[in-house]
Amino acid sequence: MMKTLAFYGLTLAFFFLSGAHSAKITFTNNCSKTIWPGTLTSDQKPQLSNTGFELLSKASLTLDVQAPWKGRFWARTQCSTNSTNFTCETADCGTGKVACNGAGAIPPASLVEINIADNRGMDYYDVSLVDGFNLPVSVATRGGTGECKNSSCSADVNAVCPGELQVIGSDGSVLACKSACTAFNQPQYCCTGAFSTPLTCPPTKYSAIFKQQCPQAYSYAYDDQTSTFTCSGAPDYFITFCP
Repeated sequence: MMKTLAFYGLTLAFFFLSGAHSAKITFTNNCSKTIWPGTLTSDQKPQLSNTGFELLSKASLTLDVQAPWKGRFWARTQCSTNSTNFTCETADCGTGKVACNGAGAIPPASLVEINIADNRGMDYYDVSLVDGFNLPVSVATRGGTGECKNSSCSADVNAVCPGELQVIGSDGSVLACKSACTAFNQPQYCCTGAFSTPLTCPPTKYSAIFKQQCPQAYSYAYDDQTSTFTCSGAPDYFITFCP
């Protein structure tokens, strides 16, 4: 018994000294319809215990994330209920299942990106429209120290999406808005090749549309100065769709 207690104490000391901690990430669906959030862990690390789930209107769900962790979250819409071949009209991850299992969202998709630091260091987080837009979304923190500001894209970008960027649903409505990179696959919009630096890849008329609607969100690859947010001290995160 004494050996067991001693081992338990050493284990607790190890986790305390190493700064290991977990963050809670709570997803809330404030939209009028059901959505299916997805999760993707970056850097070839193990995926979270839940990589995709159904979230009814006004419902919430919380996941635990062990630090350090880096990844992204999004919501799929207009999804089928066919259990043998699950598909969505926007932000599908292509697995044929509710779980994304390490697959990312097929653009266009509004993204929340979070980098959770080890040792209760500085976290980085943002809302990104670099892969286009399908739903309004926000991310907020609780329990951290430092700036810890909310980041939000609460506007319906679909309402002002140019025709050449629109994704039209089966009902004829605009379901999502592509980024110019996704729509045209040209270096000046994707910030690749000769346009692979901040100096050679400035904002375009298309990224300006996203920025005007959602000033806090990434509108293109080099939109860091107004779109990256920080918080220290192991905060918890609250992601709201249709804030």
